[in-house]
Amino acid sequence: MGVAEILNQIDHEIAQLRKARALLLDGGSQAARKKPATPPQKSGGKKRSPSPGGRKRIANTAQRRRVEQKKKKSPSK
Repeated sequence: MGVAEILNQIDHEIAQLRKARALLLDGGSQAARKKPATPPQKSGGKKRSPSPGGRKRIANTAQRRRVEQKKKKSPSK
């Protein structure tokens, strides 16, 4: 082993020890995961609800699905 290889190995071990130390100090909360780039946005205010037209489209789609499933279940004569 050359001197450069030994120094690289020592640097690697130091990095591992620093990670282990950070885990022990933080209780694993910060070192184990990276912080997000932007903080999550809190949704403030009312919940969103679909418009009357949107509710009608959803109801029609659900009705069509029920009809299709009923056709598949009933034996054709």
